[in-house]
Amino acid sequence: MDNLITDSRYSWTRLALTLCVGTVINAGMWAIIVIMPAVEAEFGGSRAMASLPYTLTMIGFATGNYVIGRAVDRFGVTLSLIVAAAVTALGYGLATLSGSLVMLSLAQLIVGFASAVGFGPLIADVSHWFVRRRGIAVAIAASGNYLSGAIWPILLAGVLQESGWRSVYLVMAVATLALVIPLAFTLRRRIPEEAHAAAQHASTLNARSSGLSPRTLQYLLGFAGIGCCVAMSMPQVHIVALCVGLGFGPAVGAQMLALMLLGGVASRIVSGLLADRLGGVRTLLIGSCLQCLALFLYLPSGGMVSLYLVSLVFGLSQGGIVPSYALIVREYMPAKEAGARVGFVMMATILGMALGGWLSGLIYDLSGSYHLAFINGIVWNGANIAIMLWLLSRSRPRAPRAVAA
Repeated sequence: MDNLITDSRYSWTRLALTLCVGTVINAGMWAIIVIMPAVEAEFGGSRAMASLPYTLTMIGFATGNYVIGRAVDRFGVTLSLIVAAAVTALGYGLATLSGSLVMLSLAQLIVGFASAVGFGPLIADVSHWFVRRRGIAVAIAASGNYLSGAIWPILLAGVLQESGWRSVYLVMAVATLALVIPLAFTLRRRIPEEAHAAAQHASTLNARSSGLSPRTLQYLLGFAGIGCCVAMSMPQVHIVALCVGLGFGPAVGAQMLALMLLGGVASRIVSGLLADRLGGVRTLLIGSCLQCLALFLYLPSGGMVSLYLVSLVFGLSQGGIVPSYALIVREYMPAKEAGARVGFVMMATILGMALGGWLSGLIYDLSGSYHLAFINGIVWNGANIAIMLWLLSRSRPRAPRAVAA
């Protein structure tokens, strides 16, 4: 294996480093969820207004996936990571100076935009270094996002309780600069041209079999991503607020979120192994159906034990969905455009999370409960399932060959 460019010992080392980077810098996406009850208590306002900083975070995260993805295609991942880490730390610092929800939301827009480098752009970068094991590699790289959400809230729970949410953000600013920038220099090596050529050949054949242009497929995947992530956002964004409303407290909600995300990590690994056999479309379809089932299970759940169990089931069901979009992009679209194309589809999924997070808060304000919010997610999930079934009926993807050094 050592004589290969792709799937080599270096590829796996690079994947491990990528996972470490993602676990640190993706915290920008999750921090606002954990502090949301404290922010609502400090600034007041409705549940929908308290969700505004999260929505702006996700809008920034979505845009950053596309913009920084294009930058990675042009300038490489190292420079992109260094700049993004500095801007993320700046956003954390500005957030600590906020005197209103509007100011905090604008700061979160910056945090979300810059921390996006740890998701779609990193996934696209590491996907170039694998062919036979691309599914599991992409799944592991994407797991940095969930590990971040599972680890950092637990690590910083004491800081939040004793010193408040502003101290949490100062700690994250220092951690981002101290950990991400040194790791960025370990990812300086670029993929050789011959590896791009082999991937290009396979993706051209796949695109031809589907009868769809890369642009058309990109938009179709974007809409599918919005559908599945509106559904996904209901438990992920509002589980802490749901637990507070039921009288269980924010600590219980944070534990459920961590359990959900750890289940998502396990799900991503299993889905990655499955994707190496079945391909991205089939794997995404399986995950989407399981997620829909898990959302139904939330409807009758109202006790602490049942919510713990269903949150674990939800995490185990949906973790492989978003990484599968990156695999579909790599199977059907030009390799040299991977950063921008993966970034666009990841942008759509994150916009779905932002829309779903806001919609769930609005539905709660109008109805007084989250029951209809779960039903809203199920409907959006159904649209995603329909698109994947249609795409599966049109094509049979081919894999590229491994490339020797």
